[in-house]
Amino acid sequence: MSAPFRTVKSDVVGSGGVVATNHPLASAAAIEALADGANAVDAAVSALFALTVVEPMMVGLCGAGFFVHRLPDGTTVTLDNYATVPAAAHPELFEPIPHDLEYGTVGDRNNTGHLAVATPGALAGWAEMLARHGTMSLADAVAAAIRYAERGFTASPYLSQAVAESPRLAEFAAAAGTFHPGGRPLRPGDRLRQPDAAATLRAVAEAGPDVLYRGPLGAAFVAEMEHGGGLVTAADLAGYRVRWREPVRGEYRGCSVTSMPPASSGGTHVIEILNLLEGFDVAGLGFGTVAGVHLFVEALKLAFADRTEFMADPETTDVPVAWLTSKAYAAGRRADLDPARASSFAAGRAGGGGDGGGGDGEGACTTHVTVLDGAGGIVSTTQTINALFGSKVMASGTGMVLNNCMGLMDPTPGRTNSIAAGKRILSSMSPTIVGREGRPWFALGTPGGNRIFAAVTQAILNVVDHGMSLQEAVEAPRVWTMGGAVHVEDTFPGLTELVAGLERLGHRVEVVPKVAGGMNGVMIDDDGRRRGAACWRADGAPMAMSGGAARETTSTLDR
Repeated sequence: MSAPFRTVKSDVVGSGGVVATNHPLASAAAIEALADGANAVDAAVSALFALTVVEPMMVGLCGAGFFVHRLPDGTTVTLDNYATVPAAAHPELFEPIPHDLEYGTVGDRNNTGHLAVATPGALAGWAEMLARHGTMSLADAVAAAIRYAERGFTASPYLSQAVAESPRLAEFAAAAGTFHPGGRPLRPGDRLRQPDAAATLRAVAEAGPDVLYRGPLGAAFVAEMEHGGGLVTAADLAGYRVRWREPVRGEYRGCSVTSMPPASSGGTHVIEILNLLEGFDVAGLGFGTVAGVHLFVEALKLAFADRTEFMADPETTDVPVAWLTSKAYAAGRRADLDPARASSFAAGRAGGGGDGGGGDGEGACTTHVTVLDGAGGIVSTTQTINALFGSKVMASGTGMVLNNCMGLMDPTPGRTNSIAAGKRILSSMSPTIVGREGRPWFALGTPGGNRIFAAVTQAILNVVDHGMSLQEAVEAPRVWTMGGAVHVEDTFPGLTELVAGLERLGHRVEVVPKVAGGMNGVMIDDDGRRRGAACWRADGAPMAMSGGAARETTSTLDR
């Protein structure tokens, strides 16, 4: 069917590998890897290093994230390289703002500045993924990023706007020196060269991840922490470990759904919401209708109630993932979704869980990479420094922005996700792969903080129930709520009627320009062609390969 809106961007189609990232130069780095015979992991990691340079407000070596990787043989693995709480942290570290659902604190100290920085997992995860499942050397995977940092690249309006929306960058000398060249904020069309970042990336290429976790980059990181009163120490860095985890799995209308388990809440709640909605005629309600949007919002509110109650580091908290993702749980809660009015929801009862308190303060400023290689390997990975430009702190001389992942921990003591030394930080990231008839169908993900799993679920519904193309699905207007105001994107067809209808059902509606960030994904058509798509909410650019090796003959000579 044709979607009731026009897409801004176009998808790409190829017979070989296809990539989608949130910057064209990162997509080019990934395609370069595939063209040289590398696999999906090589391409994804190459893209992430490139994004460190060309999308520095979103991602970096000192950040965190997750990988979902389907190998060509059908095995799926997930890697948790999320950030951890420094050993010196304690539950009373910040002064919470009462009743703030997104973990606000007095002075915003959990989001901006040195105290906001958590022990990073990005570089460790990227190197581990490459070593375990890639074919390229780390030096080759970093090469394009070094090139972009040394020669520079043209700043897009998107990057310039991100700088303009981050006035506190000016408070931190190293960051201001990079993103306020000549004392003014970076403007569209400026050439951004990052020699310090190039030197850091070259050190990574030569020495590997130990350059951060036990070497000179780590020493610069710790020196910055000591200078600004941060908590991350050399021992925190040396003690960091990634975690291989079992994927969370579900089924929706005969399609398999494979996503990230805790310490991300995202995959669990994608499957939970799909299970709740499976008992309704979502397709019959139609896209963007009052009844359809209301139903989704109610399911989302219920999922957020469960997130608040149950979700935290799985190594410190018994998270009832199997129960939350079960068809039985959805069947028992489905009657709570009233088609005629907006409701409030309490978490389900699993014989456990504590007082969760609020939601989370996860920033909407993250990136996503999706890759499908010629052999059928797939990577869906979401990575972040959390908020826009993370903590706004850059370790002097490194060119690397430091994360502000401490803003994701509940600043109120005594709750499920409260701060505790060494705890793995909770996220909403939802890198996801959807299959049908035993084969992979599409994979996708998005930035967007605590809006991520709502956006990913809506995209899945768009494809499965509403028959949209992947390009339509990632660009389609979105909604979101945690239980307060319902955010409705201003691109919905029939916006006035939609808002009025939701308000009649008891919702408080806020019309917004954007919900979550730049979603991208890849898809395999029924005829085997590969598609890539990226939405208008970021500088996303899918790229695909066709053609291939010459047909085999008995001679290379033309006779």
